Amino acid sequence: MRVKVLRPGLLTSIQDLGRYGFQQRGVIVSGAMDTFSLRMANLLVGNDEGEAGLEITLIGPKLEFEESALVAVCGADLSPEVDGQSIPQWRPVYIKKGSILNFRGCVSGCRAYLAMAGGFAVEKVLGSRSTYLRAGIGGYQGRALKEGDVLEAGQPSERAEWKMQKLSAQGGDTIASGWSISVDVFPDYDVNPTVRVLRGAQFDRFTKESREAFFASTFQVTPQSDRMGYRLKGPELSLTEPLEMLSSSVAFGTVQVPPEGQPIALLADRQTAGGYPKIAQIISVDLPVIAQVKPGEKIRFQEVSLEEAEALYLAREKQIQQVKQGIALRYR
Repeated sequence: MRVKVLRPGLLTSIQDLGRYGFQQRGVIVSGAMDTFSLRMANLLVGNDEGEAGLEITLIGPKLEFEESALVAVCGADLSPEVDGQSIPQWRPVYIKKGSILNFRGCVSGCRAYLAMAGGFAVEKVLGSRSTYLRAGIGGYQGRALKEGDVLEAGQPSERAEWKMQKLSAQGGDTIASGWSISVDVFPDYDVNPTVRVLRGAQFDRFTKESREAFFASTFQVTPQSDRMGYRLKGPELSLTEPLEMLSSSVAFGTVQVPPEGQPIALLADRQTAGGYPKIAQIISVDLPVIAQVKPGEKIRFQEVSLEEAEALYLAREKQIQQVKQGIALRYR
């Protein structure tokens, strides 16, 4: 299967769940910003949940399908349409050969994920197909998509082939499945959301006023934000005294505070180590939430305990396994 890029959009790249095992050598994890949406999109088209898909940021691409395909779009609502006809998200959609998938504009969220049955057939680099933009590795030639690129898809699974045949038999150029992922399992994709965090390693080194302000105030995501991190604007956060630190490991969701006092939430393309004080760590289940916040929108932080974070994570993974089982039943 082949898909031609007629227009690339603002930032469209191939991402999977990340490149693990090489941070000690300075190679970042990268991967999808909203892993929940990518996992759901893959499951909907009969792929393994970690297969590579397209991460589409704010302004989507225009794609021509040179062969019929089974796709799913999850995450942000960027108004997807095929040949001028709107298509629903969070469900399998059959697209006929010669059709054009376009995205009219952003309604909500920041990043949409397009999965195609068979995944995108790009070579793995260090065990992952994710695009590491700054290093120019992985994905499609190590970069964001450009006009004229042609993407090859892998071989769809047997159940995906069966689903395509069943949908195509209904007639029409574009047919969506009658079932979808329930909104009950979605992360809290709210505008100006509350993001839950654990205390960071240097939380107690900040002044009492700064610690209180961190949880009591709103922080705006500035335009100086990208896949590496969100620069936030809010009350100035200060240490009780100057602190000299050695660089130490950071994770997806680590919230650092540089000397000017404005926090930075590190994201998928974060560096492997950082030397700024860490005031908080965003919990795993809320990483998809912050990934969908656009520049200009605001977030608040809410403290939870490690036990609460673990329970929320286990509950989310249980939900995903239930969704996985439900989709498998639909493919029988």
